[in-house]
Amino acid sequence: MKLLRTESLSRSFGSLLAVDDVSFEVEEGELKAVIGPNGAGKSTFFKLISGELPPSNGKIWFKNKEITGLPQHVISHLGIAKSYQITNVFPHLTTLENVRVAVQSRSTCYNFWSLVRNLKAVSEKAKEILESVLLLHKKDELAANLSHGEQRHLEVAIAMALNPIILLLDEPTAGMSPLETEKMMQLIRQI
Repeated sequence: MKLLRTESLSRSFGSLLAVDDVSFEVEEGELKAVIGPNGAGKSTFFKLISGELPPSNGKIWFKNKEITGLPQHVISHLGIAKSYQITNVFPHLTTLENVRVAVQSRSTCYNFWSLVRNLKAVSEKAKEILESVLLLHKKDELAANLSHGEQRHLEVAIAMALNPIILLLDEPTAGMSPLETEKMMQLIRQI
């Protein structure tokens, strides 16, 4: 089954054509990479798919439903999660709190009067996700104190906490050392 499909997707910013007539498909269970030099439009392409930007032309389908132009939060709830090219975590929250907030965002019950420590299922799910990205041992560490590679792993954990059907990773190894890059590639294969 085609999980994601774009047809003649384009985005321009005035006279700058950032994404030009891209037709792309991803099958269920498939791992694909979009490659190109800096400024080729890869990040813009991901922003179009995730609803962060509307396309100038073309169409996007997810699970055979057209999602072209839907808002980012709607697309996220449909099952498309995205990590960003520039690390995007809450630096003054712990690693566990970063993931717990994402897990909590998918909870169907909001009780503003409950203490977060009483949300046991949410915390347990966050710990499971941290374990899957090899960060459980850093659960009480502030995100700001993590290495760059660990912050990238945390960002993947946050995206995974949204229960995605498809996960878009925008330059997941940007700025990493060779060792950190290898660890990230292992994590991507595991996911």
